Amino acid sequence: MHERPRGSDPPDERSHLTWPPRIPEPDDDLPPSARWYGTPIAPPEREPGRLRRLLVVLLALAAGGAVLAGAVVLGLRALPSSVPSRMTDPVAGVTYPLLEDWEAGTTAPVTGFTSVVGDGSSATVMVMPADPAADARAATTELSELYARLLLHGDDVKVVDDTEITVGPRTGYTRSLRAEYRDVVNRPSYLRVTLLTGRGRPVLVIGMAQPDDPTSRAEINTVIAGLR
Repeated sequence: MHERPRGSDPPDERSHLTWPPRIPEPDDDLPPSARWYGTPIAPPEREPGRLRRLLVVLLALAAGGAVLAGAVVLGLRALPSSVPSRMTDPVAGVTYPLLEDWEAGTTAPVTGFTSVVGDGSSATVMVMPADPAADARAATTELSELYARLLLHGDDVKVVDDTEITVGPRTGYTRSLRAEYRDVVNRPSYLRVTLLTGRGRPVLVIGMAQPDDPTSRAEINTVIAGLR
């Protein structure tokens, strides 16, 4: 047995641990306990009486820790959820929700639009300032026919919604179309054209989904309803 030189510090049996603990990396192969706390260390031998008292203390601490953990979880659940992101269009003078898993685009599929968002696969919403219209319904009908020719190219196009709308402080008109195709490749498409007038400059909002499905329609409706 080798003697330790005088004046030297005793070796630290836990020197392989670090504090604060290292945050685990995604490609670590170690289990969570090893990533956070390192290799377990065997406790030193103790007298039976001291060991019994130590176990009592540890059980009390564990019980208190469980209560504290429960309080933390309840506190986290009580916190408000994060505020949804919003897309700002300074040219059109509006903002609108940027839904989860949606992204802002840099170029709209049709020229003239000043902002565009979409889910990257099927649903898209485009916004631009519009010209004043004395008859919002007539203007919306004309715009829906124009963009149906530009975007849908359907063999059979039907009107599925045609109604007045109020979005925040603005009023206007909205018209929705569904296009079907005779070929076996293209699935039905959905187009919603909304013209908002009233407060500020009129705004034109185009929502399109291909293929048409209830989820895409609902997401487009959510974006338009949240326009301010």
